[in-house]
Amino acid sequence: MKTLEGDLTNLAAPTADRIERVAAAIRAHNIEAIVVDTGVQARSAALDLIPDGAEVHSGKSKTLEDLGLLADLIESGRYDPIRPRLSRMDRQTQGTEMRKLSSAPNYMLGSVAAVTEDGALVAASGTGSQLAAYAAGAGHLILIVGSQKIVADLDAALDRINEVVFPYEDAQVVARMGVHTILAKILIIYGEWTAGRTTVILVREPVGI
Repeated sequence: MKTLEGDLTNLAAPTADRIERVAAAIRAHNIEAIVVDTGVQARSAALDLIPDGAEVHSGKSKTLEDLGLLADLIESGRYDPIRPRLSRMDRQTQGTEMRKLSSAPNYMLGSVAAVTEDGALVAASGTGSQLAAYAAGAGHLILIVGSQKIVADLDAALDRINEVVFPYEDAQVVARMGVHTILAKILIIYGEWTAGRTTVILVREPVGI
């Protein structure tokens, strides 16, 4: 298995044409695509899409952490974040309510493990806790995707999950909980039935893992 460091440092930056082709492919699937140059611009673009006072949730995402978006959502006072509510609830007695809250927020922010050249967005999870909101539960879905996540096809997307994303996530879980994670669920988003539900912010510079 390749190391995370080796994969990230040896990736060639996608050309501007390739990024624009991916954005066009995403738009052809009834998903909005915004192309920005930097993580700072991606952060601003994401926040511009969320009305003040909106109920908002986020999947676990290094991209959001690196951009400072988790702090924006939770600490700014502009929004109604679900995550603090969940932290105050008891999973043993309020598990059903917690599951419903996290599965159907008005706005959901996150990222994906890979995006293919023909516009398929590929997300991976051990528990699947964010995937229900991604697939259909959230009223609006905002995904921020660094250019290093662009791959040729679904086979390459699975390779990226196994060789880059999973080793990183496993190391994080071991450090935090002392156990190994699993790769249990993969969601492929090809498109949307409802225009305007999902927006992908493609970032020319690498962000996240």
